[in-house]
Amino acid sequence: MHLSQVDLNLFVVLEAIYREGNITRAGQQLNLTQPAISHALKRLRDLLQDPLFVRQGAHMMPTPFTRNMIEQVRQALQIFEANLSQSHNFVPEHTRRSFHLSLWEYLEALILPPLLNRLAHAAPGMSITTSRVKRRDLETELASGSVDLAIEIPMTTSDRIRQKWLLNEGFVVVGRQGHPAIARTLDLDTYLAQRHIQVSSRRQGPSLIDIELSRRGLRRQVFLRSQHNFTACLVVNKTDMLLTLPERHARLLNTGPTNQIHAFPLPAPRLEAHLYWHESVENDPANRWLREQIEDVLALGPPVSKAKRKADGGRRHARHLSLRAD
Repeated sequence: MHLSQVDLNLFVVLEAIYREGNITRAGQQLNLTQPAISHALKRLRDLLQDPLFVRQGAHMMPTPFTRNMIEQVRQALQIFEANLSQSHNFVPEHTRRSFHLSLWEYLEALILPPLLNRLAHAAPGMSITTSRVKRRDLETELASGSVDLAIEIPMTTSDRIRQKWLLNEGFVVVGRQGHPAIARTLDLDTYLAQRHIQVSSRRQGPSLIDIELSRRGLRRQVFLRSQHNFTACLVVNKTDMLLTLPERHARLLNTGPTNQIHAFPLPAPRLEAHLYWHESVENDPANRWLREQIEDVLALGPPVSKAKRKADGGRRHARHLSLRAD
C-alpha cells in the first residue's frame, strides 16, 4: 500500500471513534453525520483489511490491530496539527524548523556568525544547513524544497523563482604588512607588476577582476589559484603576493596587523548578489522571517576600525558590471 492511496482524513475518523467509543459521538466531535462516519469506517476497513472496531451494545470496541496502531496514529495527527498551526501562527521561539541555504564561502563567513547569534536568542530551535549548489541546478533544488533559500550572483530564472537584491560590494586588495613594492597607497602599475592569487572553486576561467582588466587591455599575473580566501590570506602574509576580494570579506579575514587592506587601484566591477526562493514559500511565515533576518544582518555589516578606514585611503566609487563572478 502506498501513502498516495490513503485518505488521511480516515485516520481522523478512526481516532475519534477510538476516543469516543461511539459512532454518533465521534460524528458530533467532527461535525459529521452518522452515515458519513460509517462510510469512512467502511473505507478504512477495506483499506486495512481489518474490522478495526467491534460493536458491543452502544460501544465500539477496538480490535487488537487498532489498539496496536492507535498511538502512532495519534502522534502523526498531532504532528500534522502542530505543523499546520505553526504555519499559520509562526512563533520563532517555538519553531523546530530546519533550513537549507545555498551559499558560497564569503557569504557563509559574512552571514552565519551574526545570523546564528540571532537565532540562538530569537529562534533557538531553528537549525541551518549550508552547501554550495551549482547555478544550473539551483532552480530545481529550490522547486523541490531541498534548498530553502539561496544567495547567488544575478542570474536568469523562471517566474516561479522570487528574488531580492541583497549585496552590492566593491573590491579591495590585501597585501602583507611591509610589502616592499607598496608605499602608502597602491597604484595600478604596482598592482599589475605583482604576483596575484585568484580564489575560485572552478579549475579554470577568469574572475570578475580579470574580465574587467581584460576589457581595459590590461592583465595581471596569477601565480596561485586557490579554493579558499582564508588560505589565500595566509599565503599573502608569508609572500609578496596580492589578493583581491570583496571588502567586507577582506576585513573579516584580516583582523590583525599582519596584512594591510588597500583600495582597488581603478574603478572596478562590484560584486552583486541576490536572495532567491521559490514561489511556493513566498508566504511561508518561517521562510519569510528567515529572509528578513538575513537582510538585517547583511545591512548591519561588520564594524570597521578607524585605523582600517585610514589605511584604505577612502573607498573609490566603482561602476557595477553584470558579469559572472567566482
